[in-house]
Amino acid sequence: MTKEFTYAEAGVDRELRKKSKDALRILEKTYRFSRYGEIVQLPYGKIFPFAKGYLDLAIEGVGTKVLVAQLANKYDTIGIDGVALAVNDVIRSGARPLAIVDNIHAQVSDPQLVDEWMKGIVKGATEAGCLVPGGEIGDVAEIIKGVSDRRAFDMVIACIGELSKEEIVFGNDIKAGDVVVGLRSSGIHSNGISMARKVLFKRWGGKYEPYDIPEGLDREVVYEVLEPMMIYVKPVLKAAEAYEIKGLVHITGDAYLKFDRLMMFSRGIGFEFDNFKPQPIFEVIQETAPEVRAPISDEEMLKTFNMGWGFAVVVDKNNEDSVTDSFEKSGVGAERIGKVTSSGKIVALYKGKKLRLR
Repeated sequence: MTKEFTYAEAGVDRELRKKSKDALRILEKTYRFSRYGEIVQLPYGKIFPFAKGYLDLAIEGVGTKVLVAQLANKYDTIGIDGVALAVNDVIRSGARPLAIVDNIHAQVSDPQLVDEWMKGIVKGATEAGCLVPGGEIGDVAEIIKGVSDRRAFDMVIACIGELSKEEIVFGNDIKAGDVVVGLRSSGIHSNGISMARKVLFKRWGGKYEPYDIPEGLDREVVYEVLEPMMIYVKPVLKAAEAYEIKGLVHITGDAYLKFDRLMMFSRGIGFEFDNFKPQPIFEVIQETAPEVRAPISDEEMLKTFNMGWGFAVVVDKNNEDSVTDSFEKSGVGAERIGKVTSSGKIVALYKGKKLRLR
């Protein structure tokens, strides 16, 4: 056993991924083909001009959560996760999602499976208020394989959104004293699944059978992990129409480390988080890990999982109550989860300890 079970030990090396992204700079050679003006770099991606406004294009994969769907033999919600990952990314710029398309690589495109996949995609698209003009399903058994029932697949969703210049959330005017308002997650969402699987499920070296109900949960562990991701499109855009939003963060992979992108655009700031309300599944993961792998530190939990908050907005402290009320009226739980500091660090006050995440 290792001294500590980390995301890298689970198969996702965040440092290596960070270095590999340096290769993406070569894509800048294509920017000269932009027909309507300059590409705009934002904290979490780029938008490009089109006609009288801008377009934001995002693409996301569901990742190894598809393996949990296979384990449960339940496929009607995984499409919601795919849609959520893409549309929640698009709104970070202030854009309104227009349309999504799917690309599913399957061992076999079984009609019953396709029907279940589409149910989730349509449900997610309906919640996000965008259309699905098409998609692609490819039978690639030589690439997607290894499951005896021939139900292996990988799901990727792309989303395009539109916004005007006035609607862009640049993330470059954040100051010490601003507050971070978190929006409740539905649980584990679609991130950190590689770590969760290898702790929770016997199939991957973990503790439980899929339909076991661990102490602390009120339903089978496989359904707890499979709970679909929240879609924040409508409440976030509604709040953005009424109030000045300084920054938008989709708390997915790398969790609270993701706020470092805002630190690159608003120089001299830091973040301090002091309000975490993780659902029971996170405690089950951390308590189970030493039994089957090795302990997961509190720092690693906060660097990997959303810990109860799936999205965040940064606002002036004078707008905190109004913005929070706006989310509550939209049916989304929202609370102040932290503040902006001048420390240049990302710090979490968790379980009576002060943890430096970055």
